[in-house]
Amino acid sequence: MPTTARGAPAPTPTPSLAPATPAPGTLFAISDLHVRHDENKKVVDGLWPDSEHDWLLLAGDVSESVEEFEWTLRLLRDRFARVVWAPGNHELWTTPGDPVQLRGEARYRHLVALCRTLGVTTPEDPYPVWEGAGGPAVVAPLFLLYDYSYRPAGARTRQEALEIADRAGVVCTDEFYLHPDPYPSREAWSRARVEETVARLAAIPDGMPTVLVNHYPLVREPTRILRFPEFALWCGTEATEDWPVRFRAAAVVYGHLHIPRLIRRDGVAHHEVSLGYPREWKQRAGAPAGLVRILAEHT
Repeated sequence: MPTTARGAPAPTPTPSLAPATPAPGTLFAISDLHVRHDENKKVVDGLWPDSEHDWLLLAGDVSESVEEFEWTLRLLRDRFARVVWAPGNHELWTTPGDPVQLRGEARYRHLVALCRTLGVTTPEDPYPVWEGAGGPAVVAPLFLLYDYSYRPAGARTRQEALEIADRAGVVCTDEFYLHPDPYPSREAWSRARVEETVARLAAIPDGMPTVLVNHYPLVREPTRILRFPEFALWCGTEATEDWPVRFRAAAVVYGHLHIPRLIRRDGVAHHEVSLGYPREWKQRAGAPAGLVRILAEHT
């Protein structure tokens, strides 16, 4: 499959469902690098592929700073055969300390343009086909938000859910820094992204497996173990609950929760691949979570 290491991604080729000789390479994933923390930046500087054929799926929350975002993607782009990025909420924040003060959709489009100058695949580009270990599969980076539909028990409306979260002392920083411009709300932006993404996923050839890469989980189940369950409000949308089965996912990759683990639902592997904040990964036994192999069970 043709790729461009520095320019725009090459068009998606017509996939072969069963190549006679699988291409070499491993599909790796990681998310929530949060490189504004020096400890995390050192971890990122130590990320290397196993071979020149390996791809990296980057499921969001690289940094709030555009400068640090570019540093990270440039570093990883130079090491992996292809880097595929799906945005997290932190990339979309407009913080006082960032010289780039674009908001909402304009900020997202700015990051997409930057990725294209680096040769990094985004949700706005043709979906590439992974033909290495565990393939072939269409790798679909998704840009989806949340619509406050992961509500706590007893909350019938968004406002009731937010009031319950507020009483529990749980308020996501998105409420201050993630602006939906030009949409009237984050829910409206979320609905628009869901509609656009459904159309693109539905166009993938029948019978072709997918790897769905999103910052937020596509099903609610992973949020059930949150220490503060009210935070689930900012963790996805019920609109994607059937997507892993509907769109033939061989694997789902997500982050955001900072709880790295693997669960299986309806036969689909859901990989939470967060690095997380230093205060979190330092409490775990062993080294910080690193690269996660995707489709390993299919090899």
